[in-house]
Amino acid sequence: MRLSVIGCGYLGAVHAACMASIGHEVIGVDIDPARISTLAAGHAPFYEPGLTELLSSVAGSGRLRFTTDITRAGGAAVHFLCVGTPQQEGELRADLSHLHAATSSLLPLLQPGDIVVGKSTVPVGTAEALAGLVSARGATLVWNPEFLREGCAVEDTLHPDRIVYGLPTEQGVPTEAGIKAQALLDQVYAVSLSDGAAQVITDYATAQLVKVAANSFLATKISFINAMAELCEASGGDVTDLADAIGYDERIGRRFLSAGLGFGGGCLPKDIRAFTARAGELGVSDALSFLTEVDKINQRRRARMVDLTREVCGGSIVGKTIAVLGVTFKPDTDDIRDSPALSVARQMMQEGAHVTVTDPRGLDKARRVHPDLRCADDVLEAGRGADVVVLGTEWEQYRTIEPDALAQVVRHRRMLDGRNALDAGVWRNAGWTYRALGRPHWNPTIAGLDLS
Repeated sequence: MRLSVIGCGYLGAVHAACMASIGHEVIGVDIDPARISTLAAGHAPFYEPGLTELLSSVAGSGRLRFTTDITRAGGAAVHFLCVGTPQQEGELRADLSHLHAATSSLLPLLQPGDIVVGKSTVPVGTAEALAGLVSARGATLVWNPEFLREGCAVEDTLHPDRIVYGLPTEQGVPTEAGIKAQALLDQVYAVSLSDGAAQVITDYATAQLVKVAANSFLATKISFINAMAELCEASGGDVTDLADAIGYDERIGRRFLSAGLGFGGGCLPKDIRAFTARAGELGVSDALSFLTEVDKINQRRRARMVDLTREVCGGSIVGKTIAVLGVTFKPDTDDIRDSPALSVARQMMQEGAHVTVTDPRGLDKARRVHPDLRCADDVLEAGRGADVVVLGTEWEQYRTIEPDALAQVVRHRRMLDGRNALDAGVWRNAGWTYRALGRPHWNPTIAGLDLS
């Protein structure tokens, strides 16, 4: 089938490459000439495992092209809207300006029978507003939320666990146009559906809520275990053992119960904030008031990491040399948006510490956004003369650092594990002071209850 993908950022570039790899003819459109040039040359403009290889593999097939000229999307039967919906400056709400601009540019190209497929994460009610504009051109809008995980985006697109369609409905039943749109989109996703991906057919409102509801649940789970970490620090408990114990309960599960610096990136933080803002607009702000506390808990862990660093340095980090391992918000990406590790590094700099950061993939972006950062290309360079080493992002190469090798270059053997990713026994046996969020000291002093 002939498809267009409007917006070739993280979501769109991955989607375009994956759709071409399974046999569709795809035209990718974006207003950024530099991004288009990079993609047209078969390279990814950001780091995502497997994406550059995928782009290279389809480059010679003729099935994937990129352009800044949206008129070249005309003639496609299916148009995917994959533009960004960032948080508005100074507000909690999502900025839908890119989505509205892309839709306006696409409308004149639509033909009767075409379908427009929204994949961007949007506040509920957005699809309903766009549907009328699309239907006026004889086309049909379907809302098909994405569920990509950075670092696994290619796999998640080619082998999704579920595919959700939000169709136009009347009294809860898909309209005739909706049924035709479903049949057409089923052809696009035929490979994934035949591989057993679950399919959910629903209405516009539910389809828009699915992504933000899922992200809010995950954010809540992460913040829950970080709240438990605060209690463990106060009582002498071990949050890792606690997570293991409650994770055996099948109703809870162990995933997303790793305490540490918390979540960041371009999705979870802005999605939960936009969700709460939209709930307020709908008059049900109390229903999502808990997400405000989820956000606060998440932000508090960053400050607590700075506090912990101050503690191990005797009460002050002024003039101390600190190595921070990681600037991306998670491993296997170069995304530094709302990165907890980067936030901690900058807070330490503001308190007068001499901070050096390192990261396998994120340094170039970190240098551009924060030119005052001192960067090192590897762990040993970053750790040279350090009074404290802070693990901020749990890259695999940081999980497997040899304590003895790092000990040769640091000034003091102090490891602060912001991700609970290291083996505490190994580091302590190598002579290091090891501290982690939510875990007891080497000889913890536990506050007892007064039972008198």
